[in-house]
Amino acid sequence: MSPNPLRNIPSVNELLESPPLRGLVERISHNAVVSTVRTALDELRNEMQTAASERTLPSVSDLAERIAQRIVRHEVPSLRPVINATGILLHTGLGRAPLAEEAIEDMAAVARDYASVELDLTSGERSQRKLAVEGLLKELTGAEAAVVVNNNAGATMLTLSAVAAGREVIVSRGQLIEIGGSFRLPEVMAACGAVLREVGATNKTWLKDYTHAIGEQTGALLLVHPSNFVVVGFTADVDIAELVRLGRQHDVPVIHDVGSGAMLDFGQFGFSGEPVVKESIEAGADLVLFSGDKLLGGPQCGIVVGRKDLVQRVARHPMARALRVGKLTLAALAATLRLHRDPEKARRAIPLLHLLATSAENLKNRAERLAPQMAAAKAVAEAEAVSGVTYLGGGSIPTQGLSTWCVALKPSSSSVDRLAAALRTGTPSVVGRVQQDRLWLDLRSVLPRQDAQLVAAVEALDPAKSGP
Repeated sequence: MSPNPLRNIPSVNELLESPPLRGLVERISHNAVVSTVRTALDELRNEMQTAASERTLPSVSDLAERIAQRIVRHEVPSLRPVINATGILLHTGLGRAPLAEEAIEDMAAVARDYASVELDLTSGERSQRKLAVEGLLKELTGAEAAVVVNNNAGATMLTLSAVAAGREVIVSRGQLIEIGGSFRLPEVMAACGAVLREVGATNKTWLKDYTHAIGEQTGALLLVHPSNFVVVGFTADVDIAELVRLGRQHDVPVIHDVGSGAMLDFGQFGFSGEPVVKESIEAGADLVLFSGDKLLGGPQCGIVVGRKDLVQRVARHPMARALRVGKLTLAALAATLRLHRDPEKARRAIPLLHLLATSAENLKNRAERLAPQMAAAKAVAEAEAVSGVTYLGGGSIPTQGLSTWCVALKPSSSSVDRLAAALRTGTPSVVGRVQQDRLWLDLRSVLPRQDAQLVAAVEALDPAKSGP
């Protein structure tokens, strides 16, 4: 009778005493290492029992090394810094807008210590957290009041719940949008208890369509800026000023969801048709909703500004507490808004605006300087400075391109997909785009301080590990 091979499987303690795992116990955690060892041993027993033919049992050192590699892989954070070389400035998968240094410093300050989130330091009385940013938002937009929640989807849900629950919300059929994650406006309205009243057609909606739909059950008129798509050709729509006049005639509040949250005219960067928050308030919108982490260039949040009585109704709604933001978001948003007080300073200090303002000539010079350095890397056969077109991303201004310059890499001994994967999983992580069978590293979304890191990441690639 042959001996049972399971008896030769090492014990947990035996593996823990091996050099590869002993060091991890001290560096990471005894419990974490023990848990992974036990899982690996269970898998090995199952394999030994179900193997069709006799399997050779790995040595203690080999098994310990495999387990150690697994632990190290699992210890690498899934959320880590990335050099965005895709060219998409508001890349949703990469966290959208990077923050200004001023915002980062203020976040660090309130993160390190306690902070006056809901305490008036002058009176010693309890205050409201929105006061950290409300004054700045009122100053920059001209609104009477403001409140901040976790994102613009939350702002939409909270506003409709507070203002129009159980009543009809009139909206153009062409604005019944879906944004990322299958977040559809009709379903949002239903979840908020509002009744959707569609008017017009997909491509044409007239003021008379809104007028005929207004009745005793009307709770609000909603205008949604379709930031992630464009309808062209035989079209017509109603602007915010026209809708405001109609709302005033019938004493119905007008809500304008401008989406991306531009605080300044993006025409200076070559983009047209993007609404500016202040202009919507000046046109008379009762409530304006927008994101903080898109064109504003701040942290992820949703912002509601407008009439004081309506904003207060939104802030007092029970759902407001579930959607409120913490001290880190408030600190970053306040710092970003302070920069927007001076448009020129904002263009220099807010990364999104700085990258947008960078000239194509500047990008060309950088690409031509970086290309020969990358061409000398072992994993690269060719590196060429090439011009191209990129887009803003993040559901903002989807059809208007932006000129750019890139370094296009051709791998020396691997497929372009493997080259892209090797850079993506390296340190630092670099995410580019595969185009025309080359890996394009688009400098439109790379900050100048990252140029040296970009070159180092390419130089560090091992052709053997990124090969076919």
